[in-house]
Amino acid sequence: MLQTTSTKQSGEELHMKLLYFDCCSGISGDMTLGALIDLGIDHKRFLEEMDKLNLEGLKFEFSTVYKNGIGCTDVNVILEDEEPSHEHSHEHNHEPHHEHGHEKHHEHRNLFDIEKIIDSSSLSERVKSLSKAMFNRLARAEAKVHRTTIENIHFHEVGALDSIADIIGTAVCIDILNPDRIMSSPLHDGTGFITCRHGIIPVPVPATMEIMTQASIPFHTIEVENELITPTGATIIATLAEAFGNIPAMSVIQVGYGSGKREMEIPGILRVVLGECNI
Repeated sequence: MLQTTSTKQSGEELHMKLLYFDCCSGISGDMTLGALIDLGIDHKRFLEEMDKLNLEGLKFEFSTVYKNGIGCTDVNVILEDEEPSHEHSHEHNHEPHHEHGHEKHHEHRNLFDIEKIIDSSSLSERVKSLSKAMFNRLARAEAKVHRTTIENIHFHEVGALDSIADIIGTAVCIDILNPDRIMSSPLHDGTGFITCRHGIIPVPVPATMEIMTQASIPFHTIEVENELITPTGATIIATLAEAFGNIPAMSVIQVGYGSGKREMEIPGILRVVLGECNI
């Protein structure tokens, strides 16, 4: 649960800044990052913060794409000497859940390797704490699914630079936006099966199901034969949101849309709403 202190007083009323995740088409790491950036976060400020990780070869490309006519921010993580990762959708391949097709460039890192990267950075303590909480949650879920210990979980995709960028980038965005409260809609996932390097697995995928179970997240499936909630996306919302339900009455300040990479029968978008409501 994220605790912030941006509450302000107007006249006799106290107003709270609320960030609401409308997960109408599920949630993934890159969709989250795109939606938060789309709220109006200055690209230069975001990149300056991410530079504090001191990771060589990590760059970002921001663009506008359209999903059923809706303009969305698409974030591509670019690894040094590579083209933009157009499969950076956190979908389909899982090692232990997902991989992006950069196998020859990816390192296998465990939770403690990632924590060392975070701790040795010059990011704020708040960003470090939030980032490590998300990685820890993901590692615990993977360990449960694979019936092993956290120490034995080596993240192929999550240890890769592009996925470190998703999770830590999300923490940076939350720090910049500084909401008093974060809420989410119930989650929607698809149905059927996906193929990963372990074989064919059901949707919701086991790691996602475990994360939602541990966090008591309400969800239901819709008639879309695709994975809509990824383990990274589930981890992010499980860590950030303190409540799940309908959007409360509030004055909307800004709406952001983040794009997924796949074309489906529904628009693959995540909508985030930033507003103010009375306490």
